[in-house]
Amino acid sequence: MSTEHNTITAADEVAKICQELLRFDTSNFGNNEGPGERKAAEYVMELLTEVGLDPQYFESAPGRANVVVRLEGTDPTRDALVLHGHLDVVPAQADEWSVDPFAGELIDGMLWGRGAVDMKDMVAMMLAVVRQMVREGRKPARDVIVAFFADEEAGGEYGAHYAVSNMREIFDGATEAISEVGGYSTMINGQRAYLLQTAEKSLSWLRLIAEGRAGHGSQVAEDNAVTKVAAAIARIGQHKWPYQTTPTVDALLRGVSEMTGLPYEPENPELIDALIDAMGPAARFVGATVRNSTNPTQLAAGYKANVIPRVAEGVIDARFLPGYEAEGRATLDELAGPGVRIEPIHVAPALEVPFSGTLVDKMSAAVLAEDPGAKVLPYMLSGGTDNKSLSVLGIAGYGFAPLQLPADMDFPAMFHGVDERVPVSALLFGVKVLDRLLANA
Repeated sequence: MSTEHNTITAADEVAKICQELLRFDTSNFGNNEGPGERKAAEYVMELLTEVGLDPQYFESAPGRANVVVRLEGTDPTRDALVLHGHLDVVPAQADEWSVDPFAGELIDGMLWGRGAVDMKDMVAMMLAVVRQMVREGRKPARDVIVAFFADEEAGGEYGAHYAVSNMREIFDGATEAISEVGGYSTMINGQRAYLLQTAEKSLSWLRLIAEGRAGHGSQVAEDNAVTKVAAAIARIGQHKWPYQTTPTVDALLRGVSEMTGLPYEPENPELIDALIDAMGPAARFVGATVRNSTNPTQLAAGYKANVIPRVAEGVIDARFLPGYEAEGRATLDELAGPGVRIEPIHVAPALEVPFSGTLVDKMSAAVLAEDPGAKVLPYMLSGGTDNKSLSVLGIAGYGFAPLQLPADMDFPAMFHGVDERVPVSALLFGVKVLDRLLANA
């Protein structure tokens, strides 16, 4: 390897890697539909093998591609760390965008494209940092299992879940993991704060099914499946879930209270709302983590205007707080009412890990080394990540994709949104933090 090649740094190539990743259409429509991740995974393989690594490539189904490589650490006696990202993205409607969502355009210091924040930005940072460390002959502080999974956007059946179920040896010795949707900055009372993700709400995609008597649409129908499922959907969608704060959210709100001087009482929804509002764009994420949510998302019944169907169905996206899953499901059953049964489509647990310990300290220190005047606070993700799959193995998962963002950037709106984009400056910040973390964690 030439000396010139060795001088290439993560900062030199992270934007280019991200841009190339954005140009791969890895749209995931669910039900194993879409182009798959193969082309993006092959690109990842090229970048890793180019610097002398020997990554493992595997497909869970044709085109559903995953890549894993293990970096040897300086202390082989320590538990391993999993650093993982996903290669798939949610679909994008091109006619809604200002640019081609798969062109990877660089405009005014921003990289535009589906996956720019979810999560090809972090994938690019992972690749750039790993490549720099290998070129320079540096090892991480402990073994790091670097994984690039398929299918996160549809629950991970063809990605992390597949790996956990069929290839457990990949994760030998691992006890902690780092992935997406944490470590980004927001402004609170004029001061920058980085939100480190230590919890996730549960994920429950549930089908409501009602059965009745089929018949002619002109008849009096006292046992109408559509009426039953529609009433259940309405009750569930209109239910006002109470505010409930878990340890993660409690610690976050106390931190915001200290930064703003606003009062905080865990049992006072008005004070909680005021603290959430003080968090700027991050309020969109945090506002969904102080209570359960059950949103109706789909309805299906019948095949003709004058035929009363025998069966009607609806779908609910339920997200329950850690520690409140059983209670929330019992309430949901009650709201559905008699004659409506609930069947799971995809269910994954809520997660919550402490905002303490060596890894948390190292993540915080890595951020503050690059931004000394900032604060680091824990928060809960209202959605889910592949950490849910890894939790089956007892691996404690955190969200830490470090980005220093412009104060006026509505970062949460970028997730699954139109005109998704990420500042190149944020990527440059992120590779410095991630490099420092791997060297010390």
